[in-house]
Amino acid sequence: MLVPVLLFLLGFVLLIKGGDWFVDGAVGIAHRFHLSELLIGATVVSIGTTLPEVMVSSQAALVGNGGISYGNAIGSVICNTSLIAALTVAIRPTSVDRKSLRLPVIAFFLAAALYAGIAYTTGNFARWNGVLFLCLFVVYIVLTVSQMKKNPAQATEEEEESFKERPLWQELLMLVVGAAAIAFGANLLVDNGTLIAAALGVPDSVIGLTMVALGTSLPELVTAVTALIKKRSALSLGNIIGANLFNIVLVSGMAITIRPFAIPAEKTLAGINASLLVDLPVMFLVMALLCLPTLKEGKLKRWQGIALLCIYTAFTVFQFAV
Repeated sequence: MLVPVLLFLLGFVLLIKGGDWFVDGAVGIAHRFHLSELLIGATVVSIGTTLPEVMVSSQAALVGNGGISYGNAIGSVICNTSLIAALTVAIRPTSVDRKSLRLPVIAFFLAAALYAGIAYTTGNFARWNGVLFLCLFVVYIVLTVSQMKKNPAQATEEEEESFKERPLWQELLMLVVGAAAIAFGANLLVDNGTLIAAALGVPDSVIGLTMVALGTSLPELVTAVTALIKKRSALSLGNIIGANLFNIVLVSGMAITIRPFAIPAEKTLAGINASLLVDLPVMFLVMALLCLPTLKEGKLKRWQGIALLCIYTAFTVFQFAV
C-alpha cells in the first residue's frame, strides 16, 4: 500500500507544478497579444488545467471503468465551483466583466442541460453522445476565438504592474512542459488512486466524485491561488467556468466516445439512483449560485463563497456517509 500512496502523492505534486507552469505561460501569451484574461482563462488555461480530467477519464474509459469517468467529470465541476472558486471568492471578492462572462456561462448551462437530459431520460451515454459533446467543444472554441478577435482587451494598470514579462519561447516552453507534467501526474493519480480505492473497498463512483475529482482539480486550485497573489481574479474565474464546461463537453465527450457507459447506480436513495437525485442537481445548484448573481450585478460577493463552501462540505460528507 505504501508505494501506491507515494506514487499518488507524486502525481499530486506533478499536477501542481505542471498547472503552475502552464498558467504562467498562458498569462504571458494573453498579455502579449492583448487578449481578455477571462476569456483566455475560459479557453487556453481551461484546456491545460482540464488535461488531468481528460487523461483520468480517458484511461478509465479504456479499461471499462465508467464510474470513474462519470464521477470525475461531475465531481470536478462541483469541486471547481464549490471549493476552489468558493475559496477565492470568500477570500477576495472582485468585480468581473459581465460581457466576457456571458458566453462561457451560457455554453456551460446548455451543455450541462443536454448532459443531464440524456442521463435522466436514457440512463446511459451512447457513442454518438460523446461525438456530439466533442463537436460542441469545437463550436465553443470557435465562438470564443471570434469574440476575442472582435474585442481585444487592454490590460489595466494593476495588471501591467503585476505582470512579469518573459521571452515568447519561454512562455511556449512553460505551456509544453506544464502540459506534460499534468499528463504524467494524472496517469500516476488514476492508476494508484484506483488501487487505493480497491484496497479500502470504496465504490469507484464515490472515489471519482471526491478524491480523484479533487486531485485532478489541483491545477484549477493552483490557478486560483496564483490569481489571488497576482491580482488576476478574472483569469481564475474564467478558468473555473471554462474548466467546468470542458468537463462536460471534452472530458465526458472523450470518455464516452472511447467507450460508452451507463450512469453509475451503486448508491440509491429511496430506491432512486443517488447520482440523479443528488450529484447532477448539486452541479447545477453550485454553478447557478456562482454565476447568476455575478452576471446580474457584475461582481462576486463573499456570501457566495461561504455558501458554496458549506454546500461542498455537505456534499462530501454525504458521499462517504450514505
